[in-house]
Amino acid sequence: MNFSAFFSYTFLTAYTPGPNNIMSMTNAGRDGFKRSIPFFGGIFSGFVIVMSACAAFSTLLYEYIPSIKPAMIYIGAAYILYLAWTVWRDKPHKSNGITHANSFLSGMLLQFVNVKIILYGITAMSSYVLPHYHDIATIEMFALLLAVIGTSGCLCWAVFGAVFEKLFNKYRKAINAIMALLLVYCAISLFL
Repeated sequence: MNFSAFFSYTFLTAYTPGPNNIMSMTNAGRDGFKRSIPFFGGIFSGFVIVMSACAAFSTLLYEYIPSIKPAMIYIGAAYILYLAWTVWRDKPHKSNGITHANSFLSGMLLQFVNVKIILYGITAMSSYVLPHYHDIATIEMFALLLAVIGTSGCLCWAVFGAVFEKLFNKYRKAINAIMALLLVYCAISLFL
């Protein structure tokens, strides 16, 4: 297995803008890093489940991807547009609790409609892992590794959001508009 190509692909994909990273940055910028921890737990849990599913069904899905891809894209785009709308309409608030957008469940559910990570898992498994490894334990270890790498990208974006929390609060409307537009771009790019 070409580990340098595998890690280049996985880190570049995990650290580029996408729904997970943008929502992580937005949540940490709005609520602080500490209050965003449940969201990251949800992201990681959902990531593990989705990566395991990609590992288990990669061959089958890859065979049928032409018929599955349009439905995945429309569902993913609709959810990403919903996220853009929630970011855009977000109002400043003082909250001592966890917001709906920053909950464990929200982070976990995002993974099941996030076409970027589904394609990330399918591509990594079918291109890098499955041609070289066939035992279940090794394949599941790679699924876990993909989840760890993906979640690490979210954490980096969240740290950025938390560090600039005061700036985010001062320019909330403009930053929310930019983040919403980036999410809209993510949705549109699914069709390009």
